[in-house]
Amino acid sequence: MNPFKIKKGLGRGLSSLIGESEINKFQNILPISSIIRNKYQPRKTFNKDSLEELTNSIKERGIIQPIIVRKSKEQNEKFEIIAGERRWLAAQNAGLHEVPTVLIDADNLKSLEFAIVENVQRSDLNSIEEAQGYQRLIDEFGYDQEKVSKFIGKSRTHVTNCLRLLTLPKEVITLIENGQLSQGHGKILVGLENSYTIVKKIINKKLSVRQTENLVRLLRSSKKIKSIPKDVNIKNLESEVENKTGIRVFIKNKKNNSGFVSFEYKDLEQLNRLIEVIKLNY
Repeated sequence: MNPFKIKKGLGRGLSSLIGESEINKFQNILPISSIIRNKYQPRKTFNKDSLEELTNSIKERGIIQPIIVRKSKEQNEKFEIIAGERRWLAAQNAGLHEVPTVLIDADNLKSLEFAIVENVQRSDLNSIEEAQGYQRLIDEFGYDQEKVSKFIGKSRTHVTNCLRLLTLPKEVITLIENGQLSQGHGKILVGLENSYTIVKKIINKKLSVRQTENLVRLLRSSKKIKSIPKDVNIKNLESEVENKTGIRVFIKNKKNNSGFVSFEYKDLEQLNRLIEVIKLNY
């Protein structure tokens, strides 16, 4: 049985990634003390109960699937985990001093790919950790969302929705990371100015995703009702300026008659025309 075989549905399994990397020796027994964490590991939290179950299994049967490592470029005589950090932690808890490993030659990109594939396939990542893994592929290795989608074997929509979670306020992101708020709740809150206030209601009243959708819909509707219609004179003034410049204009006038004027141009040609109009007349 191939210990790296991954069930279908993933764009590229561990066996595929290993095949692209040079394997120096199929299996090595290494001291646990010579192995260090993967700096590209997307997972930051490990389920305590699940880790304890694995620890008990290792005590009885040992480690069935070797840990994948590479030579550390920062610490001599150390090996950095690429895949299998959970097994490494459980092995320590089980009192093992040595573990079976597979040593491969992998660069930083390959290391991150390995970690994402292993964790996402086994659903070990929470949605924020998953999104952060995708974001690193984009920021540090030039991936785009389409490439991430094909690599991981998930839809472009899934990748986009994951990444959008990272735009939430830090407090909300922390709650998702801690499991106090689900990904489904988070998706509804993206783009809302008062998301953290809504989160408090969700947690206090234990609202489901469907109930949260209804709450947000209600809040948006009430906000629209409360909005004050724009003054007719302001509308006329916007139209006059738009006719003069050929560019859409928005005027926001406050109660104290202060405010701002903004122009929406579609290209540099419109922007240059606006600047010329201003220069000629003022």
